[in-house]
Amino acid sequence: MTDQSGLPSIVHDHNQERKRFMATESGIALTGEIAERINSALENRKPLTVSYVGLDNRPHMSLRGSVHVYAVDQLAIWVRHSQGGIVDAIGSNPAIGLLYRDADSRTTYVVSGRARVAGDESIRRAVFDASPKVEQDHDPERLGVAVLIDVDEVKGGTVGGAQVSMTR
Repeated sequence: MTDQSGLPSIVHDHNQERKRFMATESGIALTGEIAERINSALENRKPLTVSYVGLDNRPHMSLRGSVHVYAVDQLAIWVRHSQGGIVDAIGSNPAIGLLYRDADSRTTYVVSGRARVAGDESIRRAVFDASPKVEQDHDPERLGVAVLIDVDEVKGGTVGGAQVSMTR
């Protein structure tokens, strides 16, 4: 069973959930509950925290409502400002971290990977279109950029539920 994005729908059978977290050839599988939680994070008032090292060589963090699963081993972010901040930083140091936290369900996912600005117009369009409408409304002229993240590691899970530990 799949949802509109073609990703597997959530099944509450814990054995099925564990199978769903089995890694792909890359070692990463952003499917099932992980994909559902990330893709609906803003709607559920749980935007992801993104961290990176700025050009000032200091850590920076920001909440990003447009984070979503782009492929089974990639995340995407629509960044409204095409210069400065995270965009300039990943040009020098692509290392990036993301934190998903749902205190109510006691679910946490810690993600690390390598980010880059996608120059291809079809990718830009796909990332913008997959972002929540509220995020799109902040950039109606689509002046921002699409950032793709090749996920290298995912750790976490729900207390008393499925746990994940995936590494590329």
